[in-house]
Amino acid sequence: MKTLYLLRHAKSSWKDADLDDFDRPLKGRGRRAGEAMGLHLAEKGRIPDLVLCSTARRTVETLDLLSPHLGGTTACDLTADLYGAGAGSILGLVARQDDHLKAIMVIGHNPGLETLARELTGGGRVALRRTLEDKFPTGALAVLTADVDHWKDLRPGGAKLKDFVRPVDLDTDLAGGRA
Repeated sequence: MKTLYLLRHAKSSWKDADLDDFDRPLKGRGRRAGEAMGLHLAEKGRIPDLVLCSTARRTVETLDLLSPHLGGTTACDLTADLYGAGAGSILGLVARQDDHLKAIMVIGHNPGLETLARELTGGGRVALRRTLEDKFPTGALAVLTADVDHWKDLRPGGAKLKDFVRPVDLDTDLAGGRA
């Protein structure tokens, strides 16, 4: 059994129009959402063996907010390959990981993450699947499990959506507030 956590970076700032997309930081709301997600991961025991994280500033800042809650045993790999990656590229990166890893988290960007979550999901509670299909907002986490022994065996429709958690699900202050 393998568990794949797909986490979209937290809410980023568009305040500085001169910044390149790659260099955009998190907004205050994004920082609060990242902290709330870190607490959620710790409370639920959702601690990945490995985090694969895009090198974009907003994804690295999201990882920085999660890290204190990951128990100190999670390996982290920052990879430029995730910036702008499509679903197939993300899946390919996951497929190349060591099979002794039982749980991997990918911190990345849409549309690739959302597309991958939709493509892999072949089961799970209908209400969760509808929520995922409706929108994969910033800071959201899809928890997928697959009955495979090798990461390379993940296939479209071969995973079950165990949970889909949005920042608004964790804290009502994150339900669209500004800053």
